[in-house]
Amino acid sequence: MPKTGVLVVNLGTPDSPSTADVRKYLFQFLNDPRVIDIHPIARMLLVNLIIVPFRAPKSAKIYKELWEHYKPNGSPLLYYGKYIEKELQNQLGSDYKVLLGMRYQNPPIEPAIDVLLKSGIEKLIVLPLFPQYASASTGSVMEEVMRILSKYQTLPEVSIISNYFDNELFIKAFSTLTLKHLNESNYDHILFSYHGLPERQIRKGDHTNMCLTNGGSCCDTLHEHNRFCYRAQCFATTRLIAKELNLSENQYSSCFQSRLGRDPWIKPYTDDVIKQLAKEGKKRILALVPSFVSDCLETTIEVGEEYKEIFLESGGEHWQMVESLNDNHMWIECLKNLVLEKKLSNFLS
Repeated sequence: MPKTGVLVVNLGTPDSPSTADVRKYLFQFLNDPRVIDIHPIARMLLVNLIIVPFRAPKSAKIYKELWEHYKPNGSPLLYYGKYIEKELQNQLGSDYKVLLGMRYQNPPIEPAIDVLLKSGIEKLIVLPLFPQYASASTGSVMEEVMRILSKYQTLPEVSIISNYFDNELFIKAFSTLTLKHLNESNYDHILFSYHGLPERQIRKGDHTNMCLTNGGSCCDTLHEHNRFCYRAQCFATTRLIAKELNLSENQYSSCFQSRLGRDPWIKPYTDDVIKQLAKEGKKRILALVPSFVSDCLETTIEVGEEYKEIFLESGGEHWQMVESLNDNHMWIECLKNLVLEKKLSNFLS
């Protein structure tokens, strides 16, 4: 019997690009109190009466476009998730049992945990596929896993890998993919775009009253007071990749995408930075999205197409997106090492 269970978790994806399936996905996703962290009644009214009914048909069209990009594999998030499940199992061997679960929709987390526990594991390692910690992503996975585990009378030792934004192999894998594009063509600027978060969520997790102070320069270095800050971790990832690529500070920028609603989100905003770069005469941009380890709607469509259109309309000439880690062999090795290091650290402690 396997001694250690590994639950690999990603955000999730609709079962199909149909409006009905997209509606189900958005309903579950946006009703998560860690995603839209406002009063429950306000969230219920906002999500169920405004966002989902109006957004689902529009999002379904975009998901259909995404599915076409990766035809015949369908959702890249699910396709590469299954690939990780299979390859990580092969790398770790028979002492481990690896299963994939999605925080929203299918395959669900709960049946995966049930299979792992019934297989007789002694340890459970939860591996969310989010390099930088955020309450709305990794925090939500942690809460859901604990909710499910609370139903069982006997439990194995449980460990959660909360982040790996500065992991050497993670940095090297993204740097290698980026370097391939840099060797093929010249670029005026490298753009690092990360998924955004409402500023209120950053402040909720701040126990020092230092977050987002001094115009956001508090994230320029990583230290004991901001080591759990999502924005600070994103900037740290940028600096490490830039160092690996030998980039000077004026050769790259970090920004945040995918904002929703009117409340302020963490800055700078990607669309604003793109326009400014074009205004400054930057004609050729290479963009990478190190908060996503698998290509998805936010990479292929938002960065690859929508931001490209904004850049070209603003006077730019060439826009290229670096693909996500997907099935990269160095990425699989990174995940294997994360699991082995977590198991070893638990043993030593």
